[in-house]
Amino acid sequence: MSSHRPRFEPFPCSSHNTIMPSLSLINEEVPWLPLVTCTASFPAELFEIAISQLVHHPEYNSTLILRSETVAEITSEFPAEIPKLKGRRLISSTHRKLLARRPGRDASLEQYCSLYELEDSNQSPDTSSPDTLLLTPILVPGEALPYYHPAVSHLAFRYLQSDPATLRIEVIPLPNTPTDLNARLYRTCLALLDTLDRYGWGALTNYKKRVMHDCLVNREPYQDLYLIMRERHKHLVDTWQEVTDPLKHVFEDIGIATYLMLFWKNTFFADSEHTLKTDANEPWRAWPRPPGGFLDFGCGNGLLTHILTQEGYVGRGIDVRARTSWLHYPQSTQDNLQVHAFDPTSTSSDPYFQPGVFIIGNHADELTPWVPVVSTLYNASGYINIPCCAWTFDAKFERSTTPMFPVPSPNFADTLNLGGEGGNGSSYSMYRIWLASLTLHCGWDIECETLRIPSTRNWAIVGRRKYKTMAADEAQENVREIVKNVIERGIFKARKPEGKDGGH
Repeated sequence: MSSHRPRFEPFPCSSHNTIMPSLSLINEEVPWLPLVTCTASFPAELFEIAISQLVHHPEYNSTLILRSETVAEITSEFPAEIPKLKGRRLISSTHRKLLARRPGRDASLEQYCSLYELEDSNQSPDTSSPDTLLLTPILVPGEALPYYHPAVSHLAFRYLQSDPATLRIEVIPLPNTPTDLNARLYRTCLALLDTLDRYGWGALTNYKKRVMHDCLVNREPYQDLYLIMRERHKHLVDTWQEVTDPLKHVFEDIGIATYLMLFWKNTFFADSEHTLKTDANEPWRAWPRPPGGFLDFGCGNGLLTHILTQEGYVGRGIDVRARTSWLHYPQSTQDNLQVHAFDPTSTSSDPYFQPGVFIIGNHADELTPWVPVVSTLYNASGYINIPCCAWTFDAKFERSTTPMFPVPSPNFADTLNLGGEGGNGSSYSMYRIWLASLTLHCGWDIECETLRIPSTRNWAIVGRRKYKTMAADEAQENVREIVKNVIERGIFKARKPEGKDGGH
């Protein structure tokens, strides 16, 4: 079977092409309106799998929806509000709550998502063959639908066993709702039909997502905390001092800060010495955190350091050059932004790398490969490395000439959540594989995450556990050997700090 999905060719329903009759409600004479249809690219037995994605992930089809939360799964004693359809038996219903991405603008909405099968089906509930999904918003009298929901009282997805089999969307529109081909309702249903067909084809071909999100931090707490952090720090867009795009950088670092706060909460233990009093409005101030604070290694504009310190986390940001932004942060942030030139060839200890510190490499470029090395060398409590430009220790990364460090298996790259089509032949993919092999060589267990941030460079490698098959002494010997080789090559030149070292 070809892995390429057949071309999606929808067409509007009309009396001339609608052979199968539309749905009909029991005890109600409200007419259903078939809106759009297409040939089904998958068999009927996969319909339930396809619509399950629609039910549990409405955010994939609307940027205005954050996610859905399941209120109840109902298989008997159905509420009276769930419609009864002529000629069909109600199998089950999911009572869900749609959460808006902008709760200050759009309200949440509860909804019944009900599955039906033909009434003359002789199958048991365990082997039912649903062919209809009906979405019904739950509204109190006088309440309006939020903008992200189509202007309908019911919307149905149908799998029709015609020749050929077809998919169809039918609706009961609200009064005075336009339904022509240019209307918002029609365009919304067209997008929903495309999504349903795509999900069914994916189920037929055993489609696997290119990347997996939420491997180390669950989606729901991340989204909830991100909304709070966004409201607390979105004003930084209006006061941005750099020439770079504020919309990208501000919300990207808000996302990374949110991730780190939850990741640290899940990783470390509470330490009363470094946490503030519990506040119901700011619970994160009592959450566990790195025992040695954090170090934003190559902090650039200092925004990530600013957000974390403002939220009560102890840490510093260092960079070889002060940025314009630094002087526009409050003094409490300025005190934690330091001009410092990293020099691994120096014989003296670096004062910023203290035991127990958590090292952040956020698109740190030339510093990126040094993150796992210094994390081992200085006994860090862990690190996160988000690579961008590909550098080795003293030169640009070249996939044809830069040797890999030893890896445990030939399928090592398949464990790294790299995305793409699996070939891993791009320079960026090869660089990430090289970084992962370096991580093992430095004695760290590999954990990878695809961050929910507005950047194409959103892959992160995280170190928080020591590699079980490598002794601590061996890891220390490996990193010292790396530093020794860098010194012997004589290529690495520490950059001179642009400003007073240790100041801003």
